Amino acid sequence: MAHPLSDRINSLPVSQTLAMAAKARELKSQGKDIISLSLGEPDFNTPDFIKNAAIEAINQDYNSYTPVDGYVELKEAISVKFKRDNGLDYAPNQIVVSTGAKQSIANVAQVLLNPGDEILLPAPYWVSYSAIATLCEAKYVEIPTSIDNDFKITPEQLEEAITPKTKMVFFNSPNNPSGTIYSEAEVRALAKVLEKYPHIYILSDEIYEHINYGVKPFSFAAVESIYDRTITVNGLAKAFAMTGWRIGFIGAPQWIAKACTKMQGQITSGTNCIAQRAAITAVLAPVSKVQYMVDEFKSRRDMVLELLGEIQGFQLNVPDGAFYIFPDISAFFGKTFQGKTINNANDFSMLLLEEANVATVTGEAFGAPNCIRLSYAASEEQLREAIRRIKKVLS
Repeated sequence: MAHPLSDRINSLPVSQTLAMAAKARELKSQGKDIISLSLGEPDFNTPDFIKNAAIEAINQDYNSYTPVDGYVELKEAISVKFKRDNGLDYAPNQIVVSTGAKQSIANVAQVLLNPGDEILLPAPYWVSYSAIATLCEAKYVEIPTSIDNDFKITPEQLEEAITPKTKMVFFNSPNNPSGTIYSEAEVRALAKVLEKYPHIYILSDEIYEHINYGVKPFSFAAVESIYDRTITVNGLAKAFAMTGWRIGFIGAPQWIAKACTKMQGQITSGTNCIAQRAAITAVLAPVSKVQYMVDEFKSRRDMVLELLGEIQGFQLNVPDGAFYIFPDISAFFGKTFQGKTINNANDFSMLLLEEANVATVTGEAFGAPNCIRLSYAASEEQLREAIRRIKKVLS
């Protein structure tokens, strides 16, 4: 007998990044020596100055419900951060703190989208964007790119994708999974297209902002003409190695922030009190306090690109941010391994897991079916061994 689950949950795909991580854990539990390059999680510990702020909050007896949209002191700190790092003016009443940037994005989608509305997703895109659109009964429309143009959409592509039903564009720079960063000129060129369509809102996901290698990201909301239609999403998970602390936030027009607070008040209410107090210290800290992590990521990126470049069939670009390599592996499609044909990126990713004991994520999950994603948020030793195994299997 079928279980009477809702159409909503039945229509929702499983997150491929989490599914691959679960598969890797399952194989590890069976005694297999799996190296997981599937999750986007820094392998550093949270910096001590942030942990000490959390301990201080515990000792000060912070243990009560928090305001739904976040402590005023934290929103004031985020307001300072937006001005300092992005040149953006967001008053505290335009800021909502949530349980991670994922909830921030879901809140915005829930309060702006109606069934049948369209969301434009420049591909590749983070796996949860399309799922969040599905939950809102909206339709997501992919704008394809390729490794040949550094996974960037053009203004012409954006214009061509817009219809009367287009309500939002989800934009992510630095990008997960490609590591691509749009320059200020490129952002302004896209914004010039959107200026002509006042019914379209822009969600700018900037969670990887501080993990960049010499190319400074530019915020969509810094374009004055579309500031009132842009929602800036950020958080502490990636740059501050605080994935499990679950702190995300938005800066948005006040009416959108108010609606997100209303939505959040009926779902999770306010975010963890201790994490919020520690977050005040994190967002006010100079970015230089976490530069050691960025420097290490850059070193690993360069090493991984060099090693993967030795494998015939991997087409690579040089990502300017985040901590992922997103190679085009379509050269392997149609080839066989021990009688099994590699038909697509799913097959290729499973081949690496089963034969090389290396977990990656298929590019199909990100709207880029010719690619796979490898995270280099792992130790140099693990990365070298993982690529050695991959090279051995593919040779």
